[in-house]
Amino acid sequence: MPEELSDFVQGLTTAITRRADTYAETLDRSDSGNTLSTDEEELLKKFEQHAAAVLDRYVPPGHRRRDSLVFAHLYYTTTDLTPEDSTLAGSLPDDDDRRRGLLTALLAAEVEARGPLRLTRAQSVRLAETYQCLGSKLLSHKLPLHAALAFERAAGLYLQVENHFARDQCLLAQARARHRSPRPLRIKALETISEVLCGYGYQPYRLLGWVALQLVVFSLALTLISTGSVLDSLYLALTGFISPPGLDDLQALRLSGSARILLVAEGYFGVLSLSVFFALLVRRWFRL
Repeated sequence: MPEELSDFVQGLTTAITRRADTYAETLDRSDSGNTLSTDEEELLKKFEQHAAAVLDRYVPPGHRRRDSLVFAHLYYTTTDLTPEDSTLAGSLPDDDDRRRGLLTALLAAEVEARGPLRLTRAQSVRLAETYQCLGSKLLSHKLPLHAALAFERAAGLYLQVENHFARDQCLLAQARARHRSPRPLRIKALETISEVLCGYGYQPYRLLGWVALQLVVFSLALTLISTGSVLDSLYLALTGFISPPGLDDLQALRLSGSARILLVAEGYFGVLSLSVFFALLVRRWFRL
């Protein structure tokens, strides 16, 4: 049996539910006009206004129980709890109602995270996990900026408890969610390159795969255009990536002009790739 809620929590729950219903109706109108994809950022400003309005009423009469969340009963859509564990038990018949439930939980989480009651470590972890689940589900309902907000809040809570791995995962999810929102083509292209090369900077070891691919490409190219032996070409390609040969070495090896240009290009690619890799690695190790 779920625990009976106090009058204070019941009142806030009603306020959150009503505000979320109003906001969901605004989203529905945007959907019907096919403007949600372009107006989601503006809609989030209205969401902030709803959260601020509920926060003005959030004056708790006392302390909450240790490790419990005030609005845990509103988070059932994002946890493994069964409907019987929630005061809002009942099936959600369609996508609109599911989205409404997620928006209600997101609004409740905003009020809880920014409210006057200080979160313990355990509460922060539970609320961060709730935000993280909310972000994943909001993405499935084509609300990428709402999902990005949830991931950002989760990352902030994980930072408070010094769970840096979970924080990086949330920040990566936030970047990917923002990428799915309407953005200028130039920005989309740059974000795609960042994602492919290094996972927006949160997966630096992915760059090592690209370094290996560059070595293979330059080795094959140098082998094809060089007049020397295959072993000499492989040696030049493997060492030239981190330490390009000098002019005297090039003259001694009697390399053609195209081979010299290729080695110069390989040197620039090597410096750029390794510099970015070590910069991201240092940032990850020392949390700059």
